[in-house]
Amino acid sequence: MSDKKPGSYYLPAPSSWPIKGSIALICIVVGAANWLHEVSVGPYLLFFGFLMLFYMMYGWFGTVIRENRAGLTQTPQVDRSFRWCMCWFIFSEVMFFGAFFGALFYVRVISVPGLGGANSHIASHLVLWPDFQSVWPLLKNPNAGEFIGPKSVMEAWGIPAINTFLLLSSGVTITIAHWSILKDRRVTMLISQLATILLGISFLILQAHEYTIAYLEKGLTLGSGIYGTTFFMLTGFHGMHVTIGTIGLTIILYRMFKGDFNSHNHFAFEAVSWYWHFVDVVWLLLFILVYWL
Repeated sequence: MSDKKPGSYYLPAPSSWPIKGSIALICIVVGAANWLHEVSVGPYLLFFGFLMLFYMMYGWFGTVIRENRAGLTQTPQVDRSFRWCMCWFIFSEVMFFGAFFGALFYVRVISVPGLGGANSHIASHLVLWPDFQSVWPLLKNPNAGEFIGPKSVMEAWGIPAINTFLLLSSGVTITIAHWSILKDRRVTMLISQLATILLGISFLILQAHEYTIAYLEKGLTLGSGIYGTTFFMLTGFHGMHVTIGTIGLTIILYRMFKGDFNSHNHFAFEAVSWYWHFVDVVWLLLFILVYWL
């Protein structure tokens, strides 16, 4: 931890946490890929990657928290740097989900209609899959013998609608928590933050139950064709982000109990709340484009 003169811009000492985080992410990606290809080392490498990632997050976040408590980062210039970093991080997340929504758009608007003979693909349709009908959600795949399609689609007005209500409600409670910090209302702040966490946990429990229904009752799996692939890719990554956000909210709640925040020093809370609002917006798009339409 570097020394800081009054009024100067704080520069932290060189850290090994970024390289540890990079190694963790590499292990997660390689482990997941090998697990999908049924390579024995895959699950162990994936598990090691997650352990290392949590170790990195615990250590790095702990360092930043200690720096903040020591007053090293409480300057306007450092605050602007933190805010810009969080903005760019959320922008990268927008691009991340944008790629997956782009894949869904390509499949629904170009690929599947093309296999069904739309536009100039009539010859390919007649030669390759003459009996295929391009109807979305796709329950009957072009090669039904190789990829058995699901029995039915995921309804929008069951668990997804409840989860939409839960996440929208959590957006309200976290906004109340922010208002409470600004007004120095500690009890309201703690209750609202706890309510946000409980709503996030409820969302994850219901999504896990929905996945159970998809696999066991509807036959909707990662191997049931492009509908299952896009469904689990989008909702699964969103669920992962909800999990990360819930962990972040829990850490912020702990810091609230410790008295780390006041009306002038609470960017850590703001950063997590921005992330949570982003997760809410992504879910709204998922609800409309994956479940409803």
